[in-house]
Amino acid sequence: MTKHILLSVLLIATLPAFAQTDAELVKATISENTIKGHVYFLASDELKGRATGSPEIEIAAKYLSTTFQRYGVQPVPGTVDGYFQPIVLETVTPATTKKIVIGETSFEDIVILSSVNITKSIETVFVEYGTEKDYKKKEVKGKLVIALAGSKEAADLNAAFAATEEKTKLAKEKGAAGLIQLTSFNDAEWTRLNRYYGRSSTQIKSTDTDNFLHLMVKSDEQRQNTFQSNKSVEVQIEGSTATDIATKNIVGMVEGTDPKLKNEFVIYSAHYDHIGIGKPNAEGDSIYNGARDNAVGVVTVMSAAESIAKNPTKRSALFILFAAEEKGLLGSRYYAENPLIPMEQMVYCFNSDNGGYNDTSIATIVGLGRTTAADHIKTACETFGITAIDDPAGEQGLFDRSDNVSFAAKGVPAPTFSLGFTAFDAEIGKYYHQTADNPETLDYDYLYKFFGAYVLACRLIANDPTTPFWTEGDKYYEAGKALYKE
Repeated sequence: MTKHILLSVLLIATLPAFAQTDAELVKATISENTIKGHVYFLASDELKGRATGSPEIEIAAKYLSTTFQRYGVQPVPGTVDGYFQPIVLETVTPATTKKIVIGETSFEDIVILSSVNITKSIETVFVEYGTEKDYKKKEVKGKLVIALAGSKEAADLNAAFAATEEKTKLAKEKGAAGLIQLTSFNDAEWTRLNRYYGRSSTQIKSTDTDNFLHLMVKSDEQRQNTFQSNKSVEVQIEGSTATDIATKNIVGMVEGTDPKLKNEFVIYSAHYDHIGIGKPNAEGDSIYNGARDNAVGVVTVMSAAESIAKNPTKRSALFILFAAEEKGLLGSRYYAENPLIPMEQMVYCFNSDNGGYNDTSIATIVGLGRTTAADHIKTACETFGITAIDDPAGEQGLFDRSDNVSFAAKGVPAPTFSLGFTAFDAEIGKYYHQTADNPETLDYDYLYKFFGAYVLACRLIANDPTTPFWTEGDKYYEAGKALYKE
């Protein structure tokens, strides 16, 4: 009898926990003090702006992985040291010598798209626009392919780059040693191209060891004829340097509770790097702390990790903190090309990235109306006293400028949850990539609502029996159908 009474008491005591709504579960785990503690650490002067490759970003990575462990987030098979996906980046400085010599003619208006230092005479083959039919009856193996940039229909800068990927792919498939594109860009386009490729750049280190040479050469009709009428060129590319940078994504998971839905994953993501130390302001402060961009985003995801690890959702959760976003979305691009769990199991990516805020009554979701989960996000925001709005600055192209696009391009529905902004105005510019972006300048009452709304939206999406998807007609709708074989 005593045992039955005790069992009844225990069951009654546990009923409120089972009856808790997702909103109550969120409120039970997030707190303003916890948010403030994480943000103050990540955006502290001691971490010196969390620049990629710095000792300080390694401290941030250790702090975040340890927090995952403390919350009960599990490592993902394929990670090292618990939660890390190693990435090797490469910083390349531009060549000091760029020259192509054909007989007595020298070409020095050259943009290097890919190369190693080389001084060599190479046989050439002209393939007109470098399409499949242009290669017919031509032997190009080991030779340098010469092609006109763009197509017969359009040869401007945009058209040239739209066709470049396919031209490069074909040249490699045919065994060519390299590709030279002869351009007819106007002066403004050529200047643009030179500025972009004429600076040091950081990229994911390629495992491609074929040293494929890819150049664009400024050339009028007479110069194009010079290339076409000769069978070899002397190429001189010298003075470029390459330096490896080791970095890492931070990845963890929580298995879902539903026997079927646990095979579907929702990604919760943010980048944890910033731009480090730079030009001092008027007061001599040279540390770009990155509180808004993106300590807030990181802690938003960490709040979801704490809530879901303590009370798992029906779908499984994958938490990813990306490296090197400020270097060109490199961490998310690397993960999307090297997923630790098959991409087709990823049914949603809920990214969090920020430039700043100018309205504390809202959260701005870049891509809010582009997926079928919009109502969950709106409900979550309303529950915490703010309003969800879509991107008010479409001209900025923000959807394709954050880590979410690495997954959207694969077909995964992927909006970005951002602090409330109604325009890119002076208030945003005051903090975005500025030394003023410090943790003490944040409104933590607002952040509590913002974080609560994000975590609740996460839970609602992950517990919905219906799998989220793109809205029909979206730019990435067809990529989604291909990924999920619908």
